[in-house]
Amino acid sequence: MSAETVEKTWRMLLERHPDARRGDPEVIEAAFAEPRLRQLFPFPSHGCLTFHRNTAFPWSNDLPFIASCEKSYLVYAAACADLLGEVATPQEAAALVVAHLPSDCGAAVEGPWQEPNSPD
Repeated sequence: MSAETVEKTWRMLLERHPDARRGDPEVIEAAFAEPRLRQLFPFPSHGCLTFHRNTAFPWSNDLPFIASCEKSYLVYAAACADLLGEVATPQEAAALVVAHLPSDCGAAVEGPWQEPNSPD
């Protein structure tokens, strides 16, 4: 089910569906072109495109994300811990996010995020 939720969300963003959140279309397209990002849950908000390991609030919030600026794209570590880079194109930004994904980052799971060491 989570793959369907993730796929539907990406499709709605790409098609600019009226019920979809709004984000930078170029960033959304560039992120979707990256297979590892395409399996994560995308969440555009406040000029940023964040990626999550799950499909419902509370979010994982532990992955790098893209912030759109006037003439560049900033890639931040989770929670704005560090600026990972400033690049000129959304494609470079998406590639930089992929380069900084944790090695254990797989497809998003359905529902709210459960911390790995927390009880169900």
